[in-house]
Amino acid sequence: MKRFSILTLLLSTLLLGNVYAHALWIETNPVGQKGRTQTVTIVYAEPDDKPEKIADWYSDVKEFELWLIGSDGQEKKLAVTPVEDHFTAEFTPQQDGVYTLAIGHTAKELGGTTKYQFNATAAVTVGKSITSPTLRLNELNVAETQFGKTYKVGKPISLAGFFKEQPSEKLRITVSSPSGWNRDIVTNADGLAEFTPVWPGRYKLEASKTEKTTGEHGGKTYQAIWRCATYVLTVQ
Repeated sequence: MKRFSILTLLLSTLLLGNVYAHALWIETNPVGQKGRTQTVTIVYAEPDDKPEKIADWYSDVKEFELWLIGSDGQEKKLAVTPVEDHFTAEFTPQQDGVYTLAIGHTAKELGGTTKYQFNATAAVTVGKSITSPTLRLNELNVAETQFGKTYKVGKPISLAGFFKEQPSEKLRITVSSPSGWNRDIVTNADGLAEFTPVWPGRYKLEASKTEKTTGEHGGKTYQAIWRCATYVLTVQ
């Protein structure tokens, strides 16, 4: 019996580790055109791994909602279509500006006594380069500080982290490069951090934060909330 209990504990630990490693990612072209359909892909995966099949997604994560915030501030829920290991969606920009795509989903099931929240954002710039405040849509966010900018190898990229609409100090952000090179950076007192890309391609940003707090979720008591936030950048 004791041996069985130890084995069960080890398996549970491995399962929770798997949950922590996975996140939702919104992938789309960061530059759009007015009047032209913009395609969006949503996957659930580790930064350096292939997308997980929808049937294997943790808890009810596949029931997420994808929201579009237009350049005029109007919000619209987008329809999503499942395709084996990802979801697709689309929208058509009608005017210039920055369009934001956002997901904020709290999993139905607890991981032990921890509640899991999956956040993801993406920005699409239409028209001329626009400087805007960083995204503050979900409880935890990480994003670029300047939208519509063309990023190049060897040039620093500024990032910002926000927690509950406030700059988040000491937020650890993992930067995953297209070559497999990973680096952790930490935000300063203003919630800012930067990194310098070494290779061209798609960079994935992921931040996580655990808040010690108690409450009830789905009829069960939790003692902490784990949140992750993702964002994708393209470097030329």
